[in-house]
Amino acid sequence: MTKHFEAGSYSRRIFFHTLLCLLSATLLLLIFPKFNFTFLAPFALAPLLYVMAATRNGWQRFVYGWGAGIFYWFFLCAWIQFVLEVHGGMGRWGGWGAFLLFCILKALHLAVFSALAGPLMRTMFAVPAIAGLWTGLERTHGTFGFAWLALGNAGIDMGIPLRLAPFLGVYGLSFLFATFGAAIACVLLRYRRRYLAWLAAAPLIFFLPAIPQQTPATDRALVVQPNIDPETQWTSLSQLRAEEDLARLSSVLSAPLVIWPELPAPLYFYSDPDFHAMATQIARQHGNFLFETVAFTPDKQPLNSAVMLRSDGSEVGRYDQINLVPFGEFVPPLFSWVNRITKETSDFVPGRDVKVFPAAGHRLAVFICYESAFPDLVRQSSKAGADVLINLSNDGYFGHTEAREQHLLLARMRAVENRRFVIRSTNDGITAVIGPAGRIESKLPPYRQVAATLPYGAVAETTFYARHGDWFAWTCLALGVGLAAFNMVRSRSAK
Repeated sequence: MTKHFEAGSYSRRIFFHTLLCLLSATLLLLIFPKFNFTFLAPFALAPLLYVMAATRNGWQRFVYGWGAGIFYWFFLCAWIQFVLEVHGGMGRWGGWGAFLLFCILKALHLAVFSALAGPLMRTMFAVPAIAGLWTGLERTHGTFGFAWLALGNAGIDMGIPLRLAPFLGVYGLSFLFATFGAAIACVLLRYRRRYLAWLAAAPLIFFLPAIPQQTPATDRALVVQPNIDPETQWTSLSQLRAEEDLARLSSVLSAPLVIWPELPAPLYFYSDPDFHAMATQIARQHGNFLFETVAFTPDKQPLNSAVMLRSDGSEVGRYDQINLVPFGEFVPPLFSWVNRITKETSDFVPGRDVKVFPAAGHRLAVFICYESAFPDLVRQSSKAGADVLINLSNDGYFGHTEAREQHLLLARMRAVENRRFVIRSTNDGITAVIGPAGRIESKLPPYRQVAATLPYGAVAETTFYARHGDWFAWTCLALGVGLAAFNMVRSRSAK
């Protein structure tokens, strides 16, 4: 009878803890597009951390976190399945299979965090240690695969927390929200008040300078949104028509800078004489012309590149995309059986260096598509002297999903971290100019073929984050993992 009672109690506890872990995953989902309940960000980790503190077995914590992570990535990035099925030509079951494997692998980050967080939650330094561990592991997402939305991105419209971004990047906001999540868990666990003493440092944020809300936008760029169907079957005739449409849209208005987005159309500036002549003519007509093209390394490997031309048609410079899109521009080794979205005969290869283009009276730098998810890459352009940032993207592969808003959210945080205007030019939306405070200053209607002159400005001052990078996030990783390891060794020694 006693054994039966204990088994039933254990089963109920497992069920209750599983629900709490899934609650944390749900709260993390709700703070991002399509829901945008950002006020939940400080609470999101609390249920998970409550469970981790109450669970003594490390492998059990790992499984709890892994399950919550699979749930989170499945619903956050369901659009990946759509991309693989529709644009990757994998069919429904092939798309779902590849996507589920992706979720299982991505969830390992949350599994590792959960396994290490349990012992830390039972220490006096639980609050800062948990926040550091979360922030540090978050920094490794791009290093070990796929980077997307950091917890701190939820704070893009929170004036006070956002003050951290120009100093610590998005990871400063992640640390803050994780701090409150850990503190709330301590309250739920009825820990003594001294466990919360670390919160006394939080008001120091008020002493950081406010994000400047008004920055003059004295320049204009002609931004072209061609709305090209990503499933277009490219022939010589369809290629010619697309280029003619682009040239027409580029001629309806005039501006010192013309920007084309990343396109599904295969443009070959260096090997197609007709397109080369067209691009040169557009530059001569306006002044400066920025566009995306396929370039090649000396050994004929393709590069996804952005080229800037002068008013005489000569080349200012070329930026080769450094962080390529998984499945879109290359296939990760574990997914060699998955189709690439790009129609190139082989994977794109990454570029090596950021580039700054002296053009249109400013120093412009480009980051392409998925690179908006990499704070350290974008800030290097500001550090190198860029006073305006330009994001070229083709979000047509996302369909009409929340991925578009998620992608825009990343670019907005990059604007605040660097205190720069970001001109975001896309194939079919969301095309916009983002101000240095992260606000949308102007926007074109999505899913329409349109060209417009959009106002933007330049900022010469370089932020602390742009100059010094992710030292805070890496320090958090070292301290968080170090404290977790020290605490585990000490616990075993005490036994």
